[in-house]
Amino acid sequence: MAKVYFASARAKKWQYDESMPGKLEHLLKEIGLMNYFSPEEWIAVKTHFGSEGAHRIVRPVFLRKVVDALKRIGAKPFITDTVRIKGLDYLEIANQNGINHLSVGAPVVIADGLYGNDSIMVKAGEILGQIAVASLVHDVPAMVVCSHVKGHINAGYAGSLKNLAMGGVSSSHRTCGWKCGRGAMHTLGEGELIWDSDKCELCLQCKEVCPLDAITFKDDEIVWNRDICWRCGRCERVCQNESLTLPGDDRRFMSSLAEAAKAVIGTFEPRKIIYINFLTEIQPECDCMPAADVPIIQDLGIMISEDIVAIEQASIDMLLKSGPLEQSLADDRNLQKGDDILMRLHEKPYILQVEEAERLGLGSRLYEISEI
Repeated sequence: MAKVYFASARAKKWQYDESMPGKLEHLLKEIGLMNYFSPEEWIAVKTHFGSEGAHRIVRPVFLRKVVDALKRIGAKPFITDTVRIKGLDYLEIANQNGINHLSVGAPVVIADGLYGNDSIMVKAGEILGQIAVASLVHDVPAMVVCSHVKGHINAGYAGSLKNLAMGGVSSSHRTCGWKCGRGAMHTLGEGELIWDSDKCELCLQCKEVCPLDAITFKDDEIVWNRDICWRCGRCERVCQNESLTLPGDDRRFMSSLAEAAKAVIGTFEPRKIIYINFLTEIQPECDCMPAADVPIIQDLGIMISEDIVAIEQASIDMLLKSGPLEQSLADDRNLQKGDDILMRLHEKPYILQVEEAERLGLGSRLYEISEI
């Protein structure tokens, strides 16, 4: 049975040890970083830099605690993510969101290069075949995965698995493009974007949200540059009239997440990755969107484990026991305590990603919580 260490978000005394940064320090001591990492070893601290307007990421103060703990054992950490928008812009967004060398105490770098195509093809599973793992993630010997637990319009639930599957893989490959990158998970077949002009109100949100300027409008008609498109699906997600469709399949998507995560994990030696899930500011949508809604579930705490499946199952189980927050999207939908809030909001079978990850041998859904 896998062990998952947990610290509650509640602070019941006016003491530093009761704070979440203080509790994170205790969690890092409890798991024993020396059991996984060596002095002088380069260690990637994988997180999500957020977006302009989406500020509910893993806070820099927590990243700093991870960096400091790794430095104390003599390791050499750095903060990283793969491009979600153009690389230089993404580094500037990270800086705006408080993630920089000064704040986190370590270099902040892009894992797949400023153009997002520095990657290495790695064998994946039956669905993906192979996938473009970011070259830095592929080459670094060790990693700490810091994930913001939240909802997601495609994955339903987003935690460590999605952080690795989408965030450890490039958006495209320099020779085979989006079909070898994370776009292969998002869509089916050729990934052709479908536009229904009758439903379109020309609000231009799809144009504004596209990270590559692949969408323009001419004479009130959409112009889609299929050659540069990453198939990230943001345009479909922001279209409130459902005039845009990027064909996909929920079950296939969940399974491909597990396959991609396995491909990323497979580039590391055993016991060279640990996972930290931050169950805080649990918003309904991904941190890559241009805005962040209010949290739908109260802050719960922080989990840490060497088992990605166990920490995901434990996080989901804790969410299922929690009630919705007032004046949130969950409240708008009249959800009640006992409801599967993320399922009700997105109608995605998110548990499939965890079940498939277990089937692929990434860990166990049986876990033991050790609360500090």
